[in-house]
Amino acid sequence: MSIPSPPVRYPPRTGTAGNPRSASEGPFRSGPNDLFGLDGVTAASRGLLLDAQKGFAFVVDTTAAKEFALAHWLVGGVDGGRLFVRCFDAAMTVRENLAGDVLASLTTPIWNTPSKAWTGGAPMADSSLNRRMTVRLGPGVAFAQIGICGFDGTIELEALRLYGLPGEAPALLCGSPVLPVGTREFQAEVSWNLPSLAPGITSLLNVTVANCRVGDLADAALASSIRFMKLDATAWTTNTVRVMARNISPGATFDLAAATLSVAVTKHRIP
Repeated sequence: MSIPSPPVRYPPRTGTAGNPRSASEGPFRSGPNDLFGLDGVTAASRGLLLDAQKGFAFVVDTTAAKEFALAHWLVGGVDGGRLFVRCFDAAMTVRENLAGDVLASLTTPIWNTPSKAWTGGAPMADSSLNRRMTVRLGPGVAFAQIGICGFDGTIELEALRLYGLPGEAPALLCGSPVLPVGTREFQAEVSWNLPSLAPGITSLLNVTVANCRVGDLADAALASSIRFMKLDATAWTTNTVRVMARNISPGATFDLAAATLSVAVTKHRIP
């Protein structure tokens, strides 16, 4: 079978083959640790070193388009990596272990419960004639993440392309408001009426910031002219930033009126 065209032209997404609930959580997100965090992914001179449970995937609208071909290249032309496909329904909810959702050429997709995804039954290798994969998705799959993961060990990925049938031209969901692929900055604003704070006394407030994960960089600012109110922000739990206000004045007590608190979260980048 010849590889159809045109290729999907936007960059894929990297992350952990984790345990998502919906497509809006982004591809390869793992439990409480955000997929957007790129730990386990290292930039090398020619490619990306991916840990065993890391991968790259395209996020594609498969409402009409059902057939794809995946082509990848590891540095030095070595064999390795496995097919990775995660399926979602029209409501962007993960479809779990449903027969007929994923068929692939020259490999048997195996259901992986922890990652809620299908992975290739064997590493991709020239000797097994399965280095170039074709994938067919079932009628109930409205969205899918299609790509490659290490699975058996570290791989160094140099190139990855996803091809679709020319007549379908499926939409690649990259950076859309519903699926903020590649978004690294998130913000929120709330009103904070601080209590009266004596010198050295603190006050805490939890602020909801969608897509925030533990380990993200957090910052906060209060719309106030008082210079002696120090703010510290920490990505406390999933979707929550904890802000601590401390009166650093040597002797003054402050009882501020309600003011706007702005919180910003930034994801880590690859070094």
